[in-house]
Amino acid sequence: MDALQQLWHLSNLLWPPLAWAALHAAACKLLWRRALTALSWLRLAAWCSLAAEAVSLAGLAWTGHDGAMATYGAMALALAATTWLVAFAPWSARTG
Repeated sequence: MDALQQLWHLSNLLWPPLAWAALHAAACKLLWRRALTALSWLRLAAWCSLAAEAVSLAGLAWTGHDGAMATYGAMALALAATTWLVAFAPWSARTG
């Protein structure tokens, strides 16, 4: 495998979690507009992308290949848990 193929493989490993985190943060900001007023989209997307990337790498280590459906399911759970921790937990910094 040459360097360009390795770059594409790395890109295909890292971009889906980033895209899902960005879409998830946008949907959360749209659905819970009043509750998430104090929380910026960038902060929510950053925390969600960190969690999604960690799950993606853990899924790669666990299954031996990327793109497994179990990994995507775990990524959805990680996005939901991260959103709760950052935005809706009793100790979160939101005001309202």
